Amino acid sequence: MVFPELLPSFLYSPPPSIFISAMSIISFLSLTHSGFMESKGKNMQYAKFFNNAGSIKTSSVDKKAKLSGRIGMVIFYTPPLLVGMASFAFLPNDGGLRFDLLRLALIIHFFKRVFEVLFIHKFSGEMEIEAAIIISLSYFVSTASIIYAQHLTNGLPEPSIDLMYVGILLFLLGITGNFYHHYLLSKLRSKGDEQYKIPQGGLFNLVICPHYLFEIIGFIGVSCIAQTLYALSFTIGTLFLLMGRSIATRRWYLSKFDNFPKNTRLKEAKKVFDTMSSRGCKPDAHSYDILINPDLLTCSVLFDIWVDFLAMDI
Repeated sequence: MVFPELLPSFLYSPPPSIFISAMSIISFLSLTHSGFMESKGKNMQYAKFFNNAGSIKTSSVDKKAKLSGRIGMVIFYTPPLLVGMASFAFLPNDGGLRFDLLRLALIIHFFKRVFEVLFIHKFSGEMEIEAAIIISLSYFVSTASIIYAQHLTNGLPEPSIDLMYVGILLFLLGITGNFYHHYLLSKLRSKGDEQYKIPQGGLFNLVICPHYLFEIIGFIGVSCIAQTLYALSFTIGTLFLLMGRSIATRRWYLSKFDNFPKNTRLKEAKKVFDTMSSRGCKPDAHSYDILINPDLLTCSVLFDIWVDFLAMDI
């Protein structure tokens, strides 16, 4: 088979570690399952979908201890940030430039998260303390596993295809785009305003969740820097998780806003082609069909496929 033969070309050989082998499977399955559950409406207990889900089981949920959304998010992201920083103290100069870049990328990622929680995001809801602890623990373990898996590559032959510098570019693109769209989201509500609005600006007119799109790009960058099986499995799992969350976001917008378009990117594409036609241009008919017919979207370029996955236009 081609795929198993291709793996050694861009991945380190899997280390003889039962823990990392098990975590590669567990991370992928748990993240994929979470994405599936999100797509079916069973949302995580810190999302706006959960807080606005209605009265089902409200009485049992209200009895559980809660804290503010901001404090809960700080609890999420502080432990993995500390893990990345501590790795420089406990594993100094362990794996050369690649190892240092990976740890630095993880530190930047979680520092950005904490910064956004403290200074960018607007919070109006609460979350259960139990959920905050569980999610924080999952971030802690996954970050430690990525670092430990990289530590175990010390002394192993480098992959024949070096993706480290490609990974740096993708990570920077992803984290910048993610931060920018988080900033746009924060501008939708003033302090004390609990009313949600349809996001505008950036790629929000093309993609329902561009912040998720760029987060996926960032994690692809991390996996390219690491080039380990665990980082790859975690990234693929994260992709499915955020796709599921994008489905939930689209469903939530449709339920809350009567004027929310059912097909964001395709409506914008149709406007472009209509404008071209009004100016005497005649775009290729096949290209027009691809952009306005959901049944033909799989014929579009790879970027459009990704956009449609996250916008859930297919």
